[in-house]
Amino acid sequence: MSEKKTGVLGGFKAFLMRGNVIDLAVAVVIGAAFTNIVNSVVKGVINPVVGAFGTKDLDHYASCLKGPCDKNAAGEVTKGVFIQWGTVLSATLTFLITAAVVYFLMLLPMKRWQDRQAAKAPAAPAKETELELLTQIRDALVEQRREPGADAVPAQR
Repeated sequence: MSEKKTGVLGGFKAFLMRGNVIDLAVAVVIGAAFTNIVNSVVKGVINPVVGAFGTKDLDHYASCLKGPCDKNAAGEVTKGVFIQWGTVLSATLTFLITAAVVYFLMLLPMKRWQDRQAAKAPAAPAKETELELLTQIRDALVEQRREPGADAVPAQR
C-alpha cells in the first residue's frame, strides 16, 4: 500500500514539476497583475477620452429597449428594459487593449526571436518523399527478379 501512495505522490510531484504547469502558474499570476494595469488604463485614459463626448463612466451609457424607462437614486432599473451598451463597450475596449499588448509586446517579439533561432540552425537534409521511396523499392525488386544478363556475374553453386 505504501508503494501505491508513493507512486501516486511521486506522479503528482512529477506533474507539478513539469515545465508547462509551472509556466501556466506564472502566466496566471502575470495575467492577473496585467489585468489590473489594463483596467487602470481603460478607466484612467480611455474612459475620459470617450467621456469627452458624453459621460466619463461608460457604465452610464444605456438605451431604453422597452419604455418608458426609469431608475431610482441607487441606479437600479425600476421601470422598462435598459440595454447597458456602455458596459459592453468598456469590456470590449479592455479586451482589445489586452489583446494588442499581448500580441505586440509578447507574441510578435517571441515569433521574431524564434525565426532568428531557426535561421541560425543548420537546415535538415530534405527527406525523401513516400513516392521516391516506393520507386526505389520497386526498382530494387525489379533488379532482383531480372534474369542474369551478359554483364551480370553468374552465381556460383
